[in-house]
Amino acid sequence: VQLQASGGGLVQAGGSLRLSCLVSGGAFSSRAMAWFRRPPGKGRQFVAAISWSGDNADYPESVNGRFTISRDNARSTVYLQMNKLETDDTAVYYCARGAGRLTTGTAELYDYWGRGTLVTVSS
Repeated sequence: VQLQASGGGLVQAGGSLRLSCLVSGGAFSSRAMAWFRRPPGKGRQFVAAISWSGDNADYPESVNGRFTISRDNARSTVYLQMNKLETDDTAVYYCARGAGRLTTGTAELYDYWGRGTLVTVSS
């Protein structure tokens, strides 16, 4: 199973970016998907998760109302729309495939991870 994330880049505070993650070589439509991030010098943080059907999504308070996770099961792709970006959103963003169908913010419950894409938000 391979996860290929893309869409990162440099953006000014207040701007928007959309990340994409294509999953190949294994199950997608039957699994939850998530985004995590690792800011410079900090530990991994949960950003968003979506259930296998797309009917449910979870976010931490830090991004709720600014970020939206979505998925296209026909394209085996999950997206993260990030709006009103802040300098604290600067991080390497990773997509991850769930071991099950339901959303969770627990990293240990995701079995495959992408290599990450860098998002830099300037002030």
